Order: sequence, then structure tokens, then C-alpha cells
Amino acid sequence: MSEALIDRLVEFAESGNQQKIVLNDQTYQGWVMEISDDAILISTGFSDKAGKDYWIKFTDLNQAELSFWDNKTDQWVAFKI
Repeated sequence: MSEALIDRLVEFAESGNQQKIVLNDQTYQGWVMEISDDAILISTGFSDKAGKDYWIKFTDLNQAELSFWDNKTDQWVAFKI
């Protein structure tokens, strides 16, 4: 894991109101909660009862589509790592 990758993932986590990761036809929409040595944690849902947390490995992010919700334009904006 490079410092540049970590910096980009932090930038992704801080972008927009929510983040979205689409991987293998599965959509994870919510908030990036943590970045570990080899994965990113995204929390979905509105509360502990409805939401779930998912760890997505950095190696899987190469095949994923990342985007964030931009409140200024009210649309999802693609993000490249």
C-alpha cells in the first residue's frame, strides 16, 4: 500500500456528503468510516439496526467504480483512485 493510495482514499472519504462503491454488481452507499492497512470500511444505512459495515480490500477497488454525492450539483461524481 502506497502513501499516494492512502492519500487518495482519504480524499475520497472526505468528498461529498456520501460515498458509493460499486463492485461486482453490488452497490455500497454510505460513509467511509475507516481506512486500514489493506481495506476501506464503508457504513451503509441510517442507524445501527438498518445499516451494515463492509470492509472492501484495496485490491478489489481496482475493479470498483467509486463516486461521491456532490451537494452543489445534486449528482454522483465519479472518483478515480
